Amino acid sequence: MNSEPGIGCRVSESAISVWDTGLGSNMAMWQKTQGPLQSYRELRVWGEGMKLAEQCYYLTKAFPKEELYGLASQIRRAAASVPANIAEGYGRENRGDYVQFLRVAKGSLKELETHLILSEKVHLAPAAGIELVLVQCETTGRMLRSLIRVLHPKFGSAKSKTENA
Repeated sequence: MNSEPGIGCRVSESAISVWDTGLGSNMAMWQKTQGPLQSYRELRVWGEGMKLAEQCYYLTKAFPKEELYGLASQIRRAAASVPANIAEGYGRENRGDYVQFLRVAKGSLKELETHLILSEKVHLAPAAGIELVLVQCETTGRMLRSLIRVLHPKFGSAKSKTENA
């Protein structure tokens, strides 16, 4: 995976190109050298989502056996859903569909955070381990929100809320 692509997004007629929002004035140079994305796997937000899912799998390995089909399974499913929805939306090749799948990924992220907080409250995992995963949730969530804002600039406005209802 290319380490440069990040959370911003430029939609052109030919492809969706992604750049790191920290590039500033170097963005045009990056776009000339990098070109359009060839795969969702080049999206940094997808990579962060995969890292999150991996962390959740490792965290839940230590859960008691009786939680294998309970909270451990729900955490794993919600975590895997984040990068899966990013990839599926990218594959739709339609900006509206893509934004909708990114929103579904955000919803899965909030579900995951809730399961993680609950698992800490019922002492299934140590607070330090949960905190590390929650930090990764925040990172991934910020990236998702930024990508949605760039793809759908009217996100959050009164007009877009009524249009999407």
